[in-house]
Amino acid sequence: MDTELQALDATKTWDIVPLPQGKNPIAYKWVYKVKCKADGSTERLKARLMVKGYTQKEGVDYTETFSPIVKLTAIRVLMTIAIKRGWPLHQLDVNNAFLHGDLHEEIYMQLAPGLQSQSPFSDAVCRLNKSLYSLKQASRQWYAKLSEVLFQRGYTHSENGYSLFCKKSAPSVVFLAVYVDDILLIGNDETEIASL
Repeated sequence: MDTELQALDATKTWDIVPLPQGKNPIAYKWVYKVKCKADGSTERLKARLMVKGYTQKEGVDYTETFSPIVKLTAIRVLMTIAIKRGWPLHQLDVNNAFLHGDLHEEIYMQLAPGLQSQSPFSDAVCRLNKSLYSLKQASRQWYAKLSEVLFQRGYTHSENGYSLFCKKSAPSVVFLAVYVDDILLIGNDETEIASL
């Protein structure tokens, strides 16, 4: 739990503020998981702070929630290309991916344990700056941030699937497929792949 709170603090996920009049904070919950190794032994214990997104109200706490994900056929095609051309295949799982998505709505969350001592306000809440897991718009905001960074690096997305990105500059080619917070990466330019 301390590690999760440190990650949230490092990404400036919220500001502790007094609750504005007429606003209702969203409740939170802790979710615990035991990550196991292939042999079944415990690798690590994981705690994630999540909001109770099911209490959000459309038009008040969010407007859009749609986030594209890559199609299974695109993954199959990318794997086939990588095998046929002898290109390396990389799979990435982005840690705390949703914490990178910026929020545009004004959303307040109840204070989690351990944060009360940091607050000078009696009616203190967390004003969210970043998405948290279970927010209805979290996946959309993460995708928006990722695609913005990829566009700045010269990637374009496919007209057939907005979660398939490509960067071409003769003789270099790199393809990137996004499925929520997992990324499949192939190409013939190891320098670009390592840099990305």
